[in-house]
Amino acid sequence: MSHPTPTDQKSAPLRPLPRLIFASRWLQLPLYLGLIAAQGVYVVHFLIELLHLIEAAFGSQTALQALIGSIGYKSDVEIHHLNETIIMLVVLALIDVVMISNLLIMVIVGGYETFVSRMELDGHRDQPEWLDHVNASVLKVKLATAIIGISSIHLLKTFINAANYDLKVLMWQTIIHVVFLLSAIAIAYTDKLLNSSHAAKH
Repeated sequence: MSHPTPTDQKSAPLRPLPRLIFASRWLQLPLYLGLIAAQGVYVVHFLIELLHLIEAAFGSQTALQALIGSIGYKSDVEIHHLNETIIMLVVLALIDVVMISNLLIMVIVGGYETFVSRMELDGHRDQPEWLDHVNASVLKVKLATAIIGISSIHLLKTFINAANYDLKVLMWQTIIHVVFLLSAIAIAYTDKLLNSSHAAKH
């Protein structure tokens, strides 16, 4: 009596209920498309801030005031030209946008590849290096690392402009950043234990 081979089992059609449950993964598609739209909003915001910085560098008071308002910078004297602190805060804000954008790309591409459908990018010259071995655990660690980077930029922006923040705000931002850091370490350590356990079984 012959038994079905693994190939035969894989090609066998799914029963209606498992097929419905498996197809429900496509409900995530609008979520990823929404994140792509959010990415577009970030691009527009980045270009507007960059344009204001360039205009302010050429003496535009309107652009300068727009920058000062966007970064929350305050001073005891009226500001009529760019200074090093304002430039640094604006550049950090632009870097923050880029890092959040990178985080979005990781969630969109990695999440779609892991939870929805294969993109079949093998051999593509632009395939991200990290996507080659992405899974739920790797994605979790990478997201935690990206969040720490974003938190670090926010904390640096706060410290540069510390005179305009209450001591409690500085303290809580530092505590939250440390919590993010400890959480990432815990996630990475847990992932390492799981991988070690899985390797030991094989």
